[in-house]
Amino acid sequence: MFEGWPPPILDPAGPYAGSVTLLSWILFAMGAVVLLVVLAALYVALFGRRSLQEKLGGKSVIWVGGIAFPLVVLTALLVYGLSLTSHLSDDIRGDELRVRITGEMWWWRVAYLDEGGNAVIHDANELHIPAGEPVVLELESGDVIHSFWVPRLSGKLDMIPGRRNLMRIQADAPGTFGGQCAEFCGGPHALMGFTVIAHPPERFAQMMQARRMRETAPQTATIPGARLFQDAGCAACHRIAGTAANGLAGPDLTYMGARGSVGAGILQNHRGTLMGWIGNSQAIKPNNRMPPYTMLSSDQLTELAQYLEAQK
Repeated sequence: MFEGWPPPILDPAGPYAGSVTLLSWILFAMGAVVLLVVLAALYVALFGRRSLQEKLGGKSVIWVGGIAFPLVVLTALLVYGLSLTSHLSDDIRGDELRVRITGEMWWWRVAYLDEGGNAVIHDANELHIPAGEPVVLELESGDVIHSFWVPRLSGKLDMIPGRRNLMRIQADAPGTFGGQCAEFCGGPHALMGFTVIAHPPERFAQMMQARRMRETAPQTATIPGARLFQDAGCAACHRIAGTAANGLAGPDLTYMGARGSVGAGILQNHRGTLMGWIGNSQAIKPNNRMPPYTMLSSDQLTELAQYLEAQK
């Protein structure tokens, strides 16, 4: 596997994940205590002295241990948990970076938004954010229910067709963080990964400026592989900014060469994995919606992989 994978679930790297992780540890500890109490009671019931067994079966134990204790503990836990995670639902300030992420079967559509909520940069399966700053995600679904989860940066939130949910994430320091769809969505659900890369703010600003320019810059059709990309039918499903490829059925490939992974976070991105994915993605991620291109020769696969590697 590569950096950020598998995503650790109890190693927070930002404030929104920290509170969720602390609450998780508290729940684990309380569960362990309850288990020990139950095991102790079971031991007494099976092997304890007669007098202890009689006390264990008395009304006072039932009232205290079965009703009063759970009521007090669970109420206290509810109040503490809500106060601990209340900042997760703070009002949106309006000056945060906003990114719209749409769950698809079985990949992620990513659109960086301007101040008016318009998509200005398109990507897929990978999110770039500035370290040390909160980012607001607009979560949607293009088909079935998905769930967005990057354990080290925030909790999980469902992506529901016809509804837009808001989530904050933040990375305290630069790094790469793995994520996963956390709601069974059929097919290769377990292979629906995601990657978040946090950059120093100045580096992030430079990247976004370069990508804005890339979105509007025309690309020459003489680049090796460009004609084959069109002739093989790739442009019917995929978009590459500045070219005639405007397909929306599959992931945007404008920055494919700069991504760290292939196939929605499951393979490290290099020429070999690109060739394997193009040639027969069904052998790598069964039941995904990209048909196999076994009719292409190795030279043609190499040409397409080189073309995608140049998309940065």
